[in-house]
Amino acid sequence: MSSEVAVVGFAQSPCRVREDATTSGVEMLVPIFAEVFRACGLTKSDIGFWCSGSSDYLAGRAFSFVSAVDAIGAVPPTMESHVEMDGAWALYEAWAKILTGEAEIALAYGFGKSSGAELRRVLALQLDPYLLAPLWPDSVSVAALQARLGLEAGRWTEKDMAEVAARSRAAAMSNPGAQVSGSVAASELLARPYVAEPLRAHDCAPVGDGAAVVIIASAARARELCERPAWISGFAHQVDSGSLGARDLLAVPSAAGAARAAGAVGASVEVAPIEVAELHAPFSHQELLLREALGLGDGVAVNPSGGALCGNPMFAAGLARIGMAARAVMSGRAGRALGHATSGPALQQNLVCVLSGEAS
Repeated sequence: MSSEVAVVGFAQSPCRVREDATTSGVEMLVPIFAEVFRACGLTKSDIGFWCSGSSDYLAGRAFSFVSAVDAIGAVPPTMESHVEMDGAWALYEAWAKILTGEAEIALAYGFGKSSGAELRRVLALQLDPYLLAPLWPDSVSVAALQARLGLEAGRWTEKDMAEVAARSRAAAMSNPGAQVSGSVAASELLARPYVAEPLRAHDCAPVGDGAAVVIIASAARARELCERPAWISGFAHQVDSGSLGARDLLAVPSAAGAARAAGAVGASVEVAPIEVAELHAPFSHQELLLREALGLGDGVAVNPSGGALCGNPMFAAGLARIGMAARAVMSGRAGRALGHATSGPALQQNLVCVLSGEAS
């Protein structure tokens, strides 16, 4: 068994609408597998456990993840698993495999071709099948209800939301994988029309296709694979009620609880503060909610990659947030970073991964 696990490699495909990619994701996965293997000096045969995250609903067929295994190859035989979630949850399973001693090196990946379907309609299928789903409230409309509640409660303004979007787009200019980027003033964004009041296009993540991959390793192997591993000091996920009427949409207890369980907040003063946080916030107001729930102060660099507002490939974006946070640690830009992923309507499920440049 290993009590210490570290991220040693990360790669992602550029997020964009891709005509050359199928819903199997193979065309997006093969290049980034090769990229991360080169960076770590590994081959497929070195991976002790593989785990993927994707969705049959998005792909439009049952057991769609089986096709993605073509990117791994049939030889040598592999130990492989899958979660019907964002790849961040696949990483959690891979982390558990290493902790229990079943593997020394594991690879988690997530992929999604959002442009192959009517995404807003597909995501309505995750709602309560008896009361909500038959009404077909799409994901943007549900988020708009949440944003409206925040506005009426005085928690934020439309200007605050536009400033989140403007900052994210400016940050994404240095991220070659971003789908949306550029320098734009919040005042200019506020002059644009609504798509679902009070949300405008810049308040919503774009629809795009993409994939991400993260390699983790036990302490016995991590230091030989990476000059500065990003050690996972805490990893937790929690779930709020799936019924929108049964919870306060302006509170995110699952995010706050996961942050506490992962040691991101409420830790000893001897622990270094979080310097970089990559938050999976598909809507501008959700970044504001998550900042508060996770206890992130003004000194934390939030979404220096541009975040999900600048590229949100379904089932890969959360894993990419952890990968980006790990990259900040591995590059030496941060001593301690936080990666966050969400799933479900209005931030229903939340996962937090805390990474450090030093092993615990």
